[in-house]
Amino acid sequence: MLLKAQAIAKSFGPVKVLTDAGLQINEGDSIGLIGVNGAGKSTFLKIILGELKCDTGELIRYTDEVGYLEQFPESSPQFTVRDVLGRPYGHIENIKRKMREIESAMASGKDVDWNALAAEYSQLERDLKSSDVQDEGKLVKSLKKVGLPQDIMDRTMDSLSGGERTKVMLSRILVQADECDMLVMDEPTSHLDVETVEWLEDYLLRSRCSLLVISHDRYFLDKIATRMTEISNGRTREYKGNYTDFITKKMLDLDRMEKEYKKYVNNKKRQEEIAEQLHKDQWYLTTHKTRQKLITKLEEKDKPEESRDITVRIQAAPKSGKNVITCKGLSVELGGRKILENVELDICKGDKIGIFGSNGEGKSTLVKALLEKIPSKGELWVAPGAKIGYYSQNHEGLDLSLTAEEQILKAIGKERRGDARAILSRMLLTGDDVGRPVKTLSGGQRARVALCMLLLEETNVLVLDEPTNYLDIPARHAVEEALNEYDGTILAITHDRYFLDTVCTKVAEVKEKHVRMFNGTYSEMRGRPNTKEVVMDADEYKVVSPFTNWVTGKKYAKNDRVLIAPAETVGFQWALDQGKLKKTGGRQRKKVSAPEEDAE
Repeated sequence: MLLKAQAIAKSFGPVKVLTDAGLQINEGDSIGLIGVNGAGKSTFLKIILGELKCDTGELIRYTDEVGYLEQFPESSPQFTVRDVLGRPYGHIENIKRKMREIESAMASGKDVDWNALAAEYSQLERDLKSSDVQDEGKLVKSLKKVGLPQDIMDRTMDSLSGGERTKVMLSRILVQADECDMLVMDEPTSHLDVETVEWLEDYLLRSRCSLLVISHDRYFLDKIATRMTEISNGRTREYKGNYTDFITKKMLDLDRMEKEYKKYVNNKKRQEEIAEQLHKDQWYLTTHKTRQKLITKLEEKDKPEESRDITVRIQAAPKSGKNVITCKGLSVELGGRKILENVELDICKGDKIGIFGSNGEGKSTLVKALLEKIPSKGELWVAPGAKIGYYSQNHEGLDLSLTAEEQILKAIGKERRGDARAILSRMLLTGDDVGRPVKTLSGGQRARVALCMLLLEETNVLVLDEPTNYLDIPARHAVEEALNEYDGTILAITHDRYFLDTVCTKVAEVKEKHVRMFNGTYSEMRGRPNTKEVVMDADEYKVVSPFTNWVTGKKYAKNDRVLIAPAETVGFQWALDQGKLKKTGGRQRKKVSAPEEDAE
């Protein structure tokens, strides 16, 4: 066991954020921590890391070797990339803590090995002095692993893009990962392109560190998580498996709780009616009091959580005609540098196209060229009947000085205050949030205001730039459902692979100045069925005598180590039955194809 948190409670003034949160992290665990925006995930994480103190509850940490990736990457102008990479989370604090412990032991006057303590203290002093001087080669290697060049080392953090800052923080994790027992990550895939996220997944699966990850990236959670912990109404609830397993099990849980609660309510009501009738019929006896005591002893069932759902309905304008946008030999050059060349696209009515690619490859440039916002060469035709609605991930269309309500009233008319409130309420924006300036709202709340503005437009073509950024998982589901029902054409730039699978009928990869279109989902393009590749806890076995796995054709020699997940047991059953394999007791995470019965 690396960490145990029990009955954690935390309030900020009158607001109770956590009331009964708990979590146990063991060696080899890979845990996804999820919940709606504002549920208390980041607060719980800070308590676990010791950055915040809980009001009540118990927290026991059995290791100080912890790596931490913050949700908002360091952006201070005071620090260069080299500075940040040289300051692993908790490294200096751990050295100072060990020095204090030795000082305390020396001052206690107890019988201690003074020579050993003095030698250790001297080494810690040297470590502290050299803590800012890291092996240059190790730093450069960590940067290259995440796709950053060496010449970025002396740039200040505030001069980097959001994606570059996140990659620097990932590099910092790599610098210390070999010495960590546990990695804690808060939204690690934010601002990362698909290629980097997939690299991170593979790295984490190879890592021997235990993982605790807050993420809204459902594809990522399906890949790396073997346990899910949900925070809801200040409490935690744990589910075995990845995100897809969590969804299935939670729906079954809610259904069971609903039935149990209805049964309890009906039984209690019936017993109360019987007690009342007994009191009327036999008023001279105390039989009804006995019945009432029995009622108080009924096992009370919790009422299932009442969750408010975001309601999104995007109305399409009259259809635009079969062909919407066509381009041949399209090229774009900016600042003397060619960004795109020889792009061939034929976008038709009803197409739902997801555009993805590495940062800086030209995804936004492609969309701006198609919308004729920047000059391009070649043939480009846009249907005269195309009514285009645009959603920007940076929400440039919002006036940050106005309130959410004022934004809507500006679009529909000042006299329609009731309608404005109703529109915002559909996106769960109510109460004080409606009257606050947009600049004071969270990223998720701003995104919902921007979506409200989009709902007011009559469009038959939607151009979306990272439509799921800043949204929690329930909001993402709501937006995806609305886009699936949308009768028009969609062109979406996104790094959200779950979105690419559930909404898009075609995907376009922008790479090396070219655009490659594929008729199908992202997972189909990559040659695998949607979310059928999962992570499981695998048992380690030692090969006692040589054998061949006839399912895969692979040969195993004596003393080889083999990891076998539950989904793979059938393929090794003969070897197990014949005593060819002996369980060692070790366990690790392993990526495997989902069993066929799970796919049905």
